[in-house]
Amino acid sequence: MNKSLLTNLTAALLVILGTVLNNAVIFSMGIFALSGAVTNWLAVHMLFEKVPGLYGSGVIPARFEEFKAGIRHLMMSQFFTVENIDRFLSDQKGQASHFDLTPIIGKVDLSPAFDSLVKTIEESSFGSMLSMFGGVEAIEPLRQPFIEKMQNSLIEISTSDKFSELLREELEQPDVVSGMQEKVADIITKRLDELTPELVKDIIQDMIRTHLGWLVVWGGVFGGLIGLLAAFIPA
Repeated sequence: MNKSLLTNLTAALLVILGTVLNNAVIFSMGIFALSGAVTNWLAVHMLFEKVPGLYGSGVIPARFEEFKAGIRHLMMSQFFTVENIDRFLSDQKGQASHFDLTPIIGKVDLSPAFDSLVKTIEESSFGSMLSMFGGVEAIEPLRQPFIEKMQNSLIEISTSDKFSELLREELEQPDVVSGMQEKVADIITKRLDELTPELVKDIIQDMIRTHLGWLVVWGGVFGGLIGLLAAFIPA
């Protein structure tokens, strides 16, 4: 049972109990607690749902375009600034950051490189000699060893300080950084364009509904305390 429902039921039971027992104190506590809890529950509900006749209800889905624009502005102004990109490319000591390109290199198909090497040999003065030893088929067993050697060499190069420094110098070029920001902004915009008012509502509900439930609880608690004080105030 969620907190809001439990609070409302508790307040309602106090109202019923006060009525049955003809106890003004219990009734006052119950009616004030119910008033505070229901009011806060309605306020939370109105954030996400349109209530006919109540102006301003359903504000979150109604303003989802502003919500998306706010997310885009936040991402670009706080995370993908020129300063943050530069910080990403450098470590805490100011040296160029090392990026592990091993997984990428491992996925690159280097067979075309071997094919280009074979073609170069065929078109060179060694081509006729190669044909004497069985032609291209004679060196085909070298394909996999060649690919593995190339991958190891590329990995070794990509982990060197010199390569990292060269990579940082290229990526820190103003036009490159600007291009990176434009691509990131485009990705964010396209992803946000996939959002619908209903999805925006669900995202926010998942994040804050649990915490907003405490508004109902405290509305009932403080309402009950006010009702208790009101019961002892002379009419």
